[in-house]
Amino acid sequence: MILSLICYFWAGLSVLLQGIFFFWSPLRRRFLVPFMNLTASILLLSVLIYRSVKIEFIALTGTFESLLFYAFCIFLISGIYGLQKKISVKEVIQFFISMTALALLLVASSPLVSKDLNPPVPALQSAWLILHVAFSFIGEAFFAFSFVTALLVLFSRDETRMKQYDALTYKAIIVGYPVFTLGALLFGAIWAETAWGAFWSWDPKETWALITWLFYSLYLHFRLYARKSVRICSWIAVIGFLSTLFTFFGVNYLLSGLHSYR
Repeated sequence: MILSLICYFWAGLSVLLQGIFFFWSPLRRRFLVPFMNLTASILLLSVLIYRSVKIEFIALTGTFESLLFYAFCIFLISGIYGLQKKISVKEVIQFFISMTALALLLVASSPLVSKDLNPPVPALQSAWLILHVAFSFIGEAFFAFSFVTALLVLFSRDETRMKQYDALTYKAIIVGYPVFTLGALLFGAIWAETAWGAFWSWDPKETWALITWLFYSLYLHFRLYARKSVRICSWIAVIGFLSTLFTFFGVNYLLSGLHSYR
């Protein structure tokens, strides 16, 4: 599909230019990078709308659409962060978060992921499923942002920058956590009850979603109450995001269960 190819090209161009813009004037890269990322998000949304029209249902029921929506959320959040002035987001963060979105698109374009345009099976034709998937990936997009900033904390040797990155990690997780909780646990449980007759079945994806939620719950506990070190909290944020990746990719391709839809 030509529109998908345009999306991949634009996303790749955005990441390439961000790598080059490290050497350009701050004024140029400040406005151009968010514009590139926001444009990439619009193009990805266009692909999802096109596929939704074709299958006559919201296109969030397959791995391909889920990856596109995930990348859309990351590019959108990155673009919004880059444009606003209240929270300072450095170019290095923009670059690596965009790299994360591009990596998702590369996986989506691989032979492992089916791109067929077929109506979803009856179990997937549910508004609760759409809420479940959409809120889960919106939350995980913020977790992806926190993953980048947490890594920068761990690799930083400058105390001031470390505190700035840690503050961004916390702000991303404090937004992503309730959204992910709604999507992965609450809406997911309601959909499971309507589709399978039980709110919880200890399905591998359900279990790993819970593990992910517990990691971020632990992060917030350490950050807000236990007053653990910045590096310990950052490690938890990194492991939490790796858990989200295993929940999606590992369960889909290594484990079998009720969520084994492609």
